[in-house]
Amino acid sequence: MGSPRLFHPFIVAISLVPLVVTAFPEVSGDTCDCYLTNGSSSNWFTTHKFFDFRDKSGDARVPALIDDPTESSEASATNDYLLSDDWTGYWTLQSWNNSASLGTDVGDASILMVHSPNNVYIENNADENADSSTYLTMRTARLDDYQSASEFESNIQNYHFLSVRMYARTTGAPGAVTAMFTYKQLDNSDDLTAVQESDLEIRTLDPPNSVQYTNQPSYTSQGLNLADATRNVTIPKERDWTNWAVYRMDWSPSATTWYIDGDEVASISFQTPRDPSMLIFNSWSDGGSWTGNMSVGSEARLQVQWIELVYNTTGSDSNGKKTRREETEIFSQIEKRDGQFCENVCSIDETSTVGTTVLIQGSSASGLLKQFGGLEPIYFAVSVLSMILAFW
Repeated sequence: MGSPRLFHPFIVAISLVPLVVTAFPEVSGDTCDCYLTNGSSSNWFTTHKFFDFRDKSGDARVPALIDDPTESSEASATNDYLLSDDWTGYWTLQSWNNSASLGTDVGDASILMVHSPNNVYIENNADENADSSTYLTMRTARLDDYQSASEFESNIQNYHFLSVRMYARTTGAPGAVTAMFTYKQLDNSDDLTAVQESDLEIRTLDPPNSVQYTNQPSYTSQGLNLADATRNVTIPKERDWTNWAVYRMDWSPSATTWYIDGDEVASISFQTPRDPSMLIFNSWSDGGSWTGNMSVGSEARLQVQWIELVYNTTGSDSNGKKTRREETEIFSQIEKRDGQFCENVCSIDETSTVGTTVLIQGSSASGLLKQFGGLEPIYFAVSVLSMILAFW
């Protein structure tokens, strides 16, 4: 048996050096001129929003299902938070149904599907060792006469590139789909080419480690599949969609890229959406071949602890004034560092506290940040320590 290896004092000294150089200063959004994301799809954005559902016990209530489809569609929001300006200023609960397409050549739905505000609610987190008090639930359930579903859409219709993340899981019976996606329909026709869409979709009839990503449309009007439009992904590291994970989608001019817990799992450049779009979350089934047919009495749910996004918009606001995105041409001018627009660069990735922004470059940075100039010190420190340990 060999003698125990002792730690060299120099190595111990290095290991005890505080890594304060990596602690970027937390700042408010007012300080940030733009946001830089990390990963292979790193891009620049102008605006940050965070929606937190983790501590809303006062709004927690699981509503009973509504048997009548019309009453379900006309139901009111289930709690005060979903009636507040914090919610209604950015999202709209949906109440539309698919009755117009049943029995037509549009899809193969076999059951009436009705979206109901009654299916979006705050629920207490009963998990063992729960990491939140509550979460937002989006429910779909099969009743005797129809499929009750849920959806909310962004009030912003002109996102023009974004990075959106949700901390979420999917639970429940086979035959449902939970999704997060961008959407743009250029006109009111049923022409497939009129739709631009980037999807994250989980089908509960699939194995729990399987997720599908698509830049729509995924098939032609003749019914031929477009292989380049879709990626069927096995979730890495033996994880599955019944467990909590951070699902991230980056829509950029050249591709849409998806991550799970920071691991890139898919990137599609084919049919990348071009035009300003909205953002949608839903939980649904219509008894068709894509979703499957849920058994009467069964349910499935998309459960979300938080949603975070950084984004650009284009066009004009309600007052006819051009938006910041159009004035600055964000993807050209910021990348070139033209003018002083992006003096203070912030990040939502280089912070250990979700929902916060940190300053990674700029005149308002801390003395350490000015001195060390960003991320390089930690890379250098880790590299030096790794080399020392390798030779010791």
